[in-house]
Amino acid sequence: MPAADELAADPLEDAYYDYLLRLGDDALILGQRLSEWCGHAPSVEVDLSLANMALDLIGQATHILNNANNGDGDELAFKRDVLDFRNCLLVEQPNGDFARTIVRQLLYSTWQHLLFQQLAESRDPFLSAIAAKAVKEVAYHRELASEWTVRLGDGTDESAARMRDALDWCWRFVPELFEVDETLEEMIARQTVPDPRSFEREYRAAIGDVLAEAKLEMPADQRPILGGRRGHHSEHLGHLLAAMQYLPRTYPDAVW
Repeated sequence: MPAADELAADPLEDAYYDYLLRLGDDALILGQRLSEWCGHAPSVEVDLSLANMALDLIGQATHILNNANNGDGDELAFKRDVLDFRNCLLVEQPNGDFARTIVRQLLYSTWQHLLFQQLAESRDPFLSAIAAKAVKEVAYHRELASEWTVRLGDGTDESAARMRDALDWCWRFVPELFEVDETLEEMIARQTVPDPRSFEREYRAAIGDVLAEAKLEMPADQRPILGGRRGHHSEHLGHLLAAMQYLPRTYPDAVW
């Protein structure tokens, strides 16, 4: 792939580069969030499950960001400032309690699974290959989040209340997953990536089915919170990057 300075001269390649950042940053930031549960999850089994999902996502991010930056994904992960990240706002939200982590995972993994199913058919060899490989991992993430949603929603009064609170917190970030801006319009026009609006109805139906089984109501639509794809992030991402990037920035020449 062309170097970053070459990409700026070609709007088509610039759109491709930006799309890679979106995919890679989503996986990287959510992987970092899930890793924060290591040693703190409700049980050893859950601790291992969340850690494994974090590793899956960071593995995806590594491949995607390496491809975006001529094999040096670490530079993108550890040396960019917060305004340069292109992840959606949902994945940077704090873990909160276990219920919020599960709701965030359900909402994101269901979307990612539907996206990767279609992206596996992309004309672009790299995107189709990474999606075809990762879709199996993401299917597991979606299944685990769905099962825990049912378990907590149809559990005790307290677990159900926490799930309702978590849905209320996370739901406003869902519209961004289906937002189509100029970058995405360009990629869709080139028939390189799917239009997320094409599977929004399927997404909502899938989420509705899980919530119905969990005896939880679908939240009412809220004023959408947008901007992550353009580098407009919440304060939460800055705090996350401060921890994630501390060592590489403090010892930039260190070899790990």
